[in-house]
Amino acid sequence: MKTTNLIIVTLALNFAATIGASAQDAKLPPASTKSGVTYATDIKPVFDTSCVKCHSGDKPKAHLKLDTLEAVLKGTKMGPILKAGDSANSFIIKSVAHLTKDHDSWMPPLKNRAGIKPLTPEQIGLLRAWIDQGAK
Repeated sequence: MKTTNLIIVTLALNFAATIGASAQDAKLPPASTKSGVTYATDIKPVFDTSCVKCHSGDKPKAHLKLDTLEAVLKGTKMGPILKAGDSANSFIIKSVAHLTKDHDSWMPPLKNRAGIKPLTPEQIGLLRAWIDQGAK
């Protein structure tokens, strides 16, 4: 009987995790259909407008620089912020889509001194396409 209960609990937890992930995925803007997305041409302009004011220079916020491709791919002291080929599971996407549980990691922050607005669904979609296409 204990084995059956363990199996039921495990299935229930897996189902709950799947539902939670599906609900979160449903809130993500879809990846752009644009092909050949590159950091230099497509992503850097978005980062320059919305991110590098805080994430560049000698003391970038969260020790994360977004002003070069190399810096983006390096991530933070805690590790990478993206998974090339898997935008839906990349921290940066969850952060700019405001889907992280920790609201302090929402980027840009809702209330910021620079008055930077959240990324549009189109910008997030372009960022997703870039990551899904290998983040080059």
